Amino acid sequence: MQPAIIRTEQKYADGVQKLYLNPSVYSQTLHLPSQSNDNWKKWLGNIPDNVHSFVAIIKDNDGEMVVGNIALRIETNPRRNHIGNFVIAVSDEHQGRGVGKALLAHIIELADNWLNLKRLELTVYTDNQKAISLYQKFGFEIEGEHTAFAFRNGQFVNAYTMARIKD
Repeated sequence: MQPAIIRTEQKYADGVQKLYLNPSVYSQTLHLPSQSNDNWKKWLGNIPDNVHSFVAIIKDNDGEMVVGNIALRIETNPRRNHIGNFVIAVSDEHQGRGVGKALLAHIIELADNWLNLKRLELTVYTDNQKAISLYQKFGFEIEGEHTAFAFRNGQFVNAYTMARIKD
């Protein structure tokens, strides 16, 4: 089942918090495993104008479920406002089912056809092969590696900088 991609609103705070409480999600981001629902409600109720955030929603008999999130932040420096960078998260049980692909396709379409962004960039941990493979399918290339980029689960981990340049 293909997810619906919907602009993130405060009403999705419970689902977004649940998504980011998933160990495989927060361990691949810079989020801590303990972010409160109040923090999510505050953030989602006050998303800055230069951030475009979307949730992937799957509907079933139990209602709606947030299964993914992507946020594209456009640089505000006038010399870099042709650049957007993003973070993406997909729940464990929905990885490999097209959720990440749908979210990424959505922001690339927005970036290319509506925001006139020349460059999309991201940072990904070097051990996240599923994500790296997905990004490469969309034309992202590894530009460099950051040593000891972040502290995760008791140790420092490296990350790649990846980018896609629109022709």
